Amino acid sequence: MRIPAHSVCTAIRDDIVAGVHERGSRLTEEVLARRYGVSRVPVREALRTLEAEGFVVIRRHAGACVAEPTEREAADLLEMRLLLEPLAAARAAQRRTEAHLKVLRGLVRLGQERAAQGGGEELRALGGWFHETLAQACGSPALIAVLTQLRLKIAWMYEAGAPADPVTSWAEHAAVVDAVRRGDGGRARALTALHTERANAAHRLRAPGASAGRAASVRTADR
Repeated sequence: MRIPAHSVCTAIRDDIVAGVHERGSRLTEEVLARRYGVSRVPVREALRTLEAEGFVVIRRHAGACVAEPTEREAADLLEMRLLLEPLAAARAAQRRTEAHLKVLRGLVRLGQERAAQGGGEELRALGGWFHETLAQACGSPALIAVLTQLRLKIAWMYEAGAPADPVTSWAEHAAVVDAVRRGDGGRARALTALHTERANAAHRLRAPGASAGRAASVRTADR
């Protein structure tokens, strides 16, 4: 059975984010094909996609290697997040469904409970799921796709420190959800901008070769 190139692409991307394939390391089609149990054709297609996304660099006669973003490029990721997450929250206030609200409220309830108990990795995961759901509620496939790529790249490039006050952080989440519920896009945007700015300040550049942990870091990169 032929494994789709997008599945191979996801596996390679997740391993890059997790630090399995270090920045600057060579990515040979033959080795990758053996690792993921596929032929070289879907690997070749996956590498082209990852090059377009900025995770891989392909040079003529030299082959593919994991990209090595500069500090300036990494800083741009946080600035883009600061612009786009508030936009997504504002759109969510106008386009969210009752299903989105139900999930967001449930996550806030769980997050506040865990924050009161001390949190840990479970709290980080809940924060990531909250931001992912809020993005989904914006109703814009293009914006959702960009935010997903941003979270992946931020998780790849940065270590996200725990919030100094998890209880306050989840109170901010609750306020965003209330604004979204009431359809107040301006308030949702402003609250999300303040929250994202605080979250960005806790990020520290990851040293080359450092592992980002499990590939689920798309979620755990946010709070």
